[in-house]
Amino acid sequence: MTTTGAPRDGGRDRDELTATQAALAAEHAAVYGYGVVGGRIGAGRRTEAQAAYDAHRSRRDALRRAVRDLGGTPQAAAAGYALPFPVPDAAAAVRLAAELEDRVAAVYADLVRAAGGTHRKEAAAALREAAVRAVRWRGSGVAFPGLVERAAAPAPSGAAGTDSDAL
Repeated sequence: MTTTGAPRDGGRDRDELTATQAALAAEHAAVYGYGVVGGRIGAGRRTEAQAAYDAHRSRRDALRRAVRDLGGTPQAAAAGYALPFPVPDAAAAVRLAAELEDRVAAVYADLVRAAGGTHRKEAAAALREAAVRAVRWRGSGVAFPGLVERAAAPAPSGAAGTDSDAL
C-alpha cells in the first residue's frame, strides 16, 4: 500500500491516510468484482448489481479525494484482481457479491477506527451500506459487520502483502 505524500499532522493522520488508502484499494477491487458479478448475475438481480457497482464507484471517487485531502497520492487500481473462487454462474455471482461487501465492510471498520470527524461519519455510513448489501445478497447478516472477517483472516484487512491484488 502506498501512502505517498506526507500526512499533515503526525501519527493520527498517517493512520487515517493508511486506512483511507486501504479503503480505496478495497473499492477498486469491489468495482472490478462487480464487473464479474454483472457478467454472471441473473436478470432478476441485475439492477441490484448495477446499483452496487455504481455505489462502489462513487465511494472510490470520494476516497480518491479524501486521500488527496490527507496529503497522499491515491492508490491506482490494479489491472486485475484474483477472485476468491470461480464464478461460473449466477449463484456464484451472488456469493461473490456478498464476499465483496464483507471485505469492503472490514476495511471501513478499520477506517472508522482511524478517522475522525466527517471522514469517520462517512466511513461508518459506508460500513453500514456494505453490511446492508451483504445481507441482501446473502439473505442473512452477521452480528458485527466488518469484524467477522478478522476471525478468519490471518492479517488485518488493510495490510498489503503479496496478495494485495486479491479480492
